[in-house]
Amino acid sequence: MRGMQTASAPKAPAYGERVLAVEPYSIERIPERERHGTPAHLFPLWLGANLTIADFALGFLPVGLGLSFGATIVALVVGNVLGGALLALASAMGPRTGEPQMVAGRWSFGHIGGYLPGALNWISTVGWFTINNILCAFGLQLLWPTLSFPVAALILAAVQVLLTIFGHNMIHLYERIMSVVLGVLFLITTIIAAAHAGTVAAWQPQPHGAPLALFAIVLSAAFSYIASWAPYASDYSRYLPKDTNLGPVIGWTFLGSAVSSLWLEILGAVVAILAGTAASNPIASLHAVMGGFGAAAVVAVILGGTAADALNLYSNALSARSLDIPVSRAVLTVVAGAVGLALSLYGSGHFSSFYEHFLLLLGYWVTPWLAILFVDFFVVRRAGVPEGAPAAGVRWGALVSYALGIVISAPFIATPLYTGALAARWGGADFSYYVSFAAAAIAYALLRGVPPKR
Repeated sequence: MRGMQTASAPKAPAYGERVLAVEPYSIERIPERERHGTPAHLFPLWLGANLTIADFALGFLPVGLGLSFGATIVALVVGNVLGGALLALASAMGPRTGEPQMVAGRWSFGHIGGYLPGALNWISTVGWFTINNILCAFGLQLLWPTLSFPVAALILAAVQVLLTIFGHNMIHLYERIMSVVLGVLFLITTIIAAAHAGTVAAWQPQPHGAPLALFAIVLSAAFSYIASWAPYASDYSRYLPKDTNLGPVIGWTFLGSAVSSLWLEILGAVVAILAGTAASNPIASLHAVMGGFGAAAVVAVILGGTAADALNLYSNALSARSLDIPVSRAVLTVVAGAVGLALSLYGSGHFSSFYEHFLLLLGYWVTPWLAILFVDFFVVRRAGVPEGAPAAGVRWGALVSYALGIVISAPFIATPLYTGALAARWGGADFSYYVSFAAAAIAYALLRGVPPKR
């Protein structure tokens, strides 16, 4: 079974750049004969994946909290720059390792040690699939009022599963197409929204908390959203030749993700202000504010959701395979689609709280894990090509550093379930993501040891 191979390339016709062929690879290292593409191909991939309704819906969060528009812009810019940087650095690991991100993490955590982030990423990818499926189903219902939510969610899930089964090359092609289609549609939407600049300038927010706390919530949500792509990053850069210059890989990934994410979040905030008291449903608000262009704008967000979920489902299957589940990638994709559909039916009735809590909880596991990978890859191994195989068991230095990052950041956490002492003193401001990243990086550098420069 192709999906069960982990060490050697499958004996099949070359996959190369073929699009209408089902990808024969799973989590094994991509052989050099199959490597293709350029770093510039990562720009439309991440652009298309982030011109999506989830970004747009995130823009409603600061307006609902009552954060001023100026502070909203600053928080979104800083969050996307920081989160985009993590995604771009993770993407740089793909050409050198030739492996998906979860498998590349084994070099730091060990084969068995990689099960923890693999399981967490499986949960994360299913969650994001659910978020997008709910929003897109709402959009379909607006365009087709007689369509029930369960049927709309089922149609979308089926289409996205079929798209994802083809694999890597089909996803890259689909994102290139979507980057153009969505770019045009959202550009028109932005021009229409900009015509109401006076209304946005005159908007008077009603804050629901301390300004620092509100700013930190929006900053963390924006950072968490874009950084949550990082555990997928090398899944889509691993086919690049291993001697690819990593500078352009980092640059194109950052531009494609940060620009599109920031754009849609600001547009979402503007539409939320224009919608006023009717801004409870992001899709309905967009449809109402856009007037005669409303239907086309809703089509854009539906297509954007499918663009994001293509990556969510593909990386979900790779995460499951990194757990050594002996099932093919195609079957795992179908299972994830079924789970996401069930969660869509559950989460649709209370979407706003479901989305906000999911976003804020999402980044807690990601940032300390990334810190360890970055120290190991960029500092210890100096972006060198791994040789041999990762440690078979657990690399305890990485696991201890990871745990320390989580523990040290606990006083800075602010969630509905738990609020740390420092976060409570600061009115609910959550800075734990950044603390856990720094703590885990320092701990791992000390435990692992940095070799002298050669």
